[in-house]
Amino acid sequence: MAYLFSVRVISELKTSRTIIPLSNMVTYPAMLNNRRCYSSKVGSESEYLHKSIVPTMHYQRSLPRLPVPKLEDTIKRYLAAQRPLLNDEQYRNTEKLAHNFQSGVGKELHNDLVAQDMKNKHTSYISAPWFDMYLSARDPVVLNFNPFMSFNADPKPEYNDQLLRATNMVASAVRFMKTLRGGFLEPEVFHLNPAKSDTESFKKIIRWVPPALSWYGAYMVNAYPLDMSQYFRLFNSTRIPKPGTDELFTDAKARHLLVMRKGNMYVFDIVDRDGNLVKPAEIQAHLEYILSDPSPAPAFPLGFLTSENRDVWAGLREKLLAAGNGEALRTVDSALFCLCLDDEPMHDHIHISHNMLHGDGCNRWYDKSFSIILTKDGNAAINFEHSWGDGVAVLRFQNEVFKDTTEQPLVNPGSTAAAVDSASVVRRLDFKLDSELENGISKAKENFQAAISKLTIAAVQFQRGGKEMLKKKKLSPDAMVQLAFQMGFLRQYGQTVATYESCSTAAFRHGRTETIRPASVYTQRCAKAFVCQSNQYSVDQLQGMLNACSKYHGQLTKEAAMGQGFDRHLFGMCYLANSKGMPLPSFYQDPAYAAINHNILSTSTLTSPAVSLGGFAPVVPDGFGVGYGVHDEWIGCNVSSYPARNVHEFLQCVHKSLEDIFHVCEGKPIS
Repeated sequence: MAYLFSVRVISELKTSRTIIPLSNMVTYPAMLNNRRCYSSKVGSESEYLHKSIVPTMHYQRSLPRLPVPKLEDTIKRYLAAQRPLLNDEQYRNTEKLAHNFQSGVGKELHNDLVAQDMKNKHTSYISAPWFDMYLSARDPVVLNFNPFMSFNADPKPEYNDQLLRATNMVASAVRFMKTLRGGFLEPEVFHLNPAKSDTESFKKIIRWVPPALSWYGAYMVNAYPLDMSQYFRLFNSTRIPKPGTDELFTDAKARHLLVMRKGNMYVFDIVDRDGNLVKPAEIQAHLEYILSDPSPAPAFPLGFLTSENRDVWAGLREKLLAAGNGEALRTVDSALFCLCLDDEPMHDHIHISHNMLHGDGCNRWYDKSFSIILTKDGNAAINFEHSWGDGVAVLRFQNEVFKDTTEQPLVNPGSTAAAVDSASVVRRLDFKLDSELENGISKAKENFQAAISKLTIAAVQFQRGGKEMLKKKKLSPDAMVQLAFQMGFLRQYGQTVATYESCSTAAFRHGRTETIRPASVYTQRCAKAFVCQSNQYSVDQLQGMLNACSKYHGQLTKEAAMGQGFDRHLFGMCYLANSKGMPLPSFYQDPAYAAINHNILSTSTLTSPAVSLGGFAPVVPDGFGVGYGVHDEWIGCNVSSYPARNVHEFLQCVHKSLEDIFHVCEGKPIS
């Protein structure tokens, strides 16, 4: 399930989801020991984005642990979320099953989960099962898991040239990697009072506080460090298909970049033997060589295999290895990241969304931890494989790369590519294919094209207002947009359905995400009043309903950010029951439990100075994939659907709902 992301902590901290397995966990002392591979000699300041005086992982050891909620609280929250989705008879049955679970097998599972959590204090109770959920999923990663985030254009138009921007982004990515692995990347901290905590004087003090106590020092000045345990998987990492359950592979010693163009794969080093960034003029020369390579697209582009069912892909990978492609595959897997150079210019935002979310399948390696995609006209985006980590790490990377490339680019329109023999440096990967592998690639291409042909993406911008006006009315901007989705769906389909909003729990060690359930009795009542009964209520009464929705949504958001939702707790107990070989408790066999986890509205929010839009596919065939951003003066939505839903009509209904909400906020009756 692919979810977009956003980073807001404590009051509104949201992102997408995923996890690192305990068995594959790399400890941070081990990661930081890798700094010996990266030169920090005098005069190499351009090798780093910055040099934080507080070490990158300074807070990691002292982060608080993700709490296991009380079982009675979980059941109470679960029933509250079910109430607007069920009729009275269905709710009574679900309520009975829930209470029986709470006093029976659920109590046993909860106690076992707490006991297991106490034995694994180095991590969180959700970490291993959540990670296993991703890697054991057999669906293709394309559309089902990988999301995208597109970069804003460089404010200097001449820097949006494909070659120039690709060179600068590659150089900045290496600078980010070196800053991270050298321990110089500024720790990720949410500052509630930046005047006290985000200062040089505080940093000079906190760096001397022992790592085991550093979180408490930050907490004393209202600062909340975030978990950074996922960052080491950003680079040199790939998801490897295996029968039943995939694996993550990371080789931090590799120094090369993987570049794809027309489905061809090229590699060259972007870090030298001393651990330094290769001269940007040389990187520019190598990329120029690739862009001018007249080689046609391969008849059987290997990238299509990464869009296949994971078991099918695992079987074909074994055949690739048996055919003598082991070294080439390892070269792909160990590359720092993948740079996709597309020959096609973009027409509009919808074209960009389709290209960055799935593309043509030929010029992608969807299994890489992340790929930077650059189109012919300089549009750029990140598409990332979702199993290794959440949006927190990816968004930080994207923000830093955008800032670095726009504020201190290492090549410019007047730069001349180095006079080097790129033909002897850049290596095009060749793969040995037999008829069985060729047939497998052809079938993967057919399946890919059939899947993407069913996807529709549409977007809308609501220009009448944004978060500034809503905040003046003391309303949560996120709550009002989520309410608009509820109103829009009710207007279009006449019902309230299961709705998912991702919320990060990165304030905790190895925290993942929790679910906010925006559909509530408050939004249901308010949506009906606005859509079906507006003439029965005064403006004051409607404003009161908006306030109630805002207040309750704020409560749900805070609970989720503090690890006090119900979804992860219930999932953890179900996973534990399965791992113990227990019969599935009747609570989990309730059709209502299946229905609330069939998320027809899957939503996630993102606002960043680096990001223009983001998106993902629906998580169920009859759902919507709703990416949205609430800006100061406007609201944007980028929504996907399959044929079972009409996304254009849905966005019209959402736009109308936002108009009605803003009308009432201004004290005007609904027109």
